[in-house]
Order: sequence, then structure tokens, then C-alpha cells
Amino acid sequence: MIRAVIVGYGHLGQYLVERILKDGAAHGLSLAFVWNRNTDKLKGLVPDELILGDLSSFAERRCHVIVEVCHPHIVKEFGLHFLSHSHFMVGSPSALSDSDLNLKLRQAAQQYGRTLYVPSGALWGGQDIQRLNDSGALKALFIRMSKHPSCFRLTGDVLSDWTEGEGRRVLFRGSVAELCPLAPNNVNTMAAAAVAAGSLGFTGVQGEIVSDTVLSDYHVVEVEVTGPNGFSVRTVRRNPAKLGAVTGSATYNSFWNSLLGESCSHSKYCIHFPEVKLHDVKTNQINCNLWCRLYRSWKKILNVFTKKTNMILHGLKLQSIQFYAFNVHK
Repeated sequence: MIRAVIVGYGHLGQYLVERILKDGAAHGLSLAFVWNRNTDKLKGLVPDELILGDLSSFAERRCHVIVEVCHPHIVKEFGLHFLSHSHFMVGSPSALSDSDLNLKLRQAAQQYGRTLYVPSGALWGGQDIQRLNDSGALKALFIRMSKHPSCFRLTGDVLSDWTEGEGRRVLFRGSVAELCPLAPNNVNTMAAAAVAAGSLGFTGVQGEIVSDTVLSDYHVVEVEVTGPNGFSVRTVRRNPAKLGAVTGSATYNSFWNSLLGESCSHSKYCIHFPEVKLHDVKTNQINCNLWCRLYRSWKKILNVFTKKTNMILHGLKLQSIQFYAFNVHK
């Protein structure tokens, strides 16, 4: 079983924990443990043996993937340590607007042979943006997020004076690098886009957040992609959401699919750092336990017959026998 860790027990964390406990076994997924800043919130909802009180002691429990759905501060404080023991899914990619942290996490992923994942979340067309970026054809990217003012969690007093019925108000427009510290819990969709658009990065991708009292039932995410020779694509995504909800309801299932996927490295619900190319034929350790067992079994069988020499198998002379389908992490 693939042992997953959920760090954070807000609405999204609760959803993921419930799905793993209910449906995880059918997908070869189990819950290693759950951590929340306030452990009292977990009592009676999560089995006691699955509650971790001190996050710094996470390495004492075996796990394959850590899913952070808490706050960018957790990514900054524990991200490098997480990667030294496990694959890491960054549910608060706004933390990656810190260029120094961004670089260190990438380097740690390479050093320890781990994978950094950024779930697509509410971003529509993330992999298309990434493919356009990888081809060198991405020229500009703009994202506008519009929500009811009760759905924003902003630093400072930018929106402290809102009143019901005031209508539309542009709160900020600028680079995603500038937006992330202002609204760390609200612009993860933009941060995911900045990861996909690696050539533009957080400083090159432009964003806008809009408060609109009319939007009492959903969030709106508009994405405008510009390519060469007049090419452009514009998408508008309406994500159902209750008043005060930071995360739209459709995003929950998107996170679940990011965690599952047929193989997370090829899932349309995940965006990957440049260190993990989408066209690479590899199965990440998150979902390769079965393949590891199959690989070892077949290797033993083949070694008995081949003894690393030329042989005739079903009338075909093979100079060597290798597995080209999967580069399995050991």
C-alpha cells in the first residue's frame, strides 16, 4: 500500500483524509498519519493511531508521499526535510514565489531522488500551458481570480472595509510574485500556473484578484495564454463555492485525482517541475511498489536463464535483456 500523509486538516485536508479512509484501499492507498496545528480538531474524527502531534517527528513513521494542504509556512519550514524522506506534493505553491526556497526544493528533489508535485487545483489547462512553455512558444500568461469578498484571506487590511452590495473591486494587479505574499491562501491557482509557465516564472506571469459581492455561489478563474504569431487562448472557469469558502468545491476532487492518478507523473491533474519531464517514461515511487515487485521477480527469473550472456529465447537471439518501459526508483 502507498502510505500518504496529510499535513493540514482544514476543509481540503478533511476531504482528503475521508477519501483515503473510505476509498483509498481500492486504489492501493493508505493513510500514514495526519497532522494539524490544533490536534484537538482531529479527536473523534481521525483514529488516534493516525494522529501525529509533533510534525518534526514525521520521519519516525514510514510514508511514501506527503501532501501539504496547510499553509505556505509549512512548505518553507519543513519542505526540505520532507523531501529527504518522501515525495512531496505542495498544496500551497504560493510558497514557491520565494525564489530561494523554490531553488532549494528543486535541488533537494534531485539530491534525494524525490519528486515535487504541484496539484493543478482550480487551474484549467495547466498541462497545455506547460507544453506550450516547454516548446518555447509561451509569450505571456495572465490570470484573474474573482471571488466574493468573504472568500479572501489577505494580509493587511486590503479588504477590511468591504460592504455587501458594493459590487466589483479590483484588489491588486501585478506579477504573481507580488501577489503571493498578499494572498497566500487565495492565489495557489496562479502559483500553479507560474510553475507550469517556467520560462516566465512568478515574476513574468501576471495576475489580478477581484472582489465581487455578486459572486455568492462560485469563484471565477480566467486564464489568458498568449503564444507566437497572434495565437491566444482564453478560458473561464466557474467553480461552485459557498460564501466564505477559500476553496471551490470542484477543486477538492481535483486534489484527490492529483493524489491518485493512474500514475501521478502522467496525471492531467498534476503539474511537474522541469526536473521531471512529462515525456520521460518513468513511474514515480509513489505508485511503483507493485512494479518494483514485478521487476525484481522477472529479473530473478531472467537472470537464472540468461546469466548475463547471449541466449536464444523463443528462437530470437537477444544480446541483453533490459526493461525499457519503466525507470523504477529503487
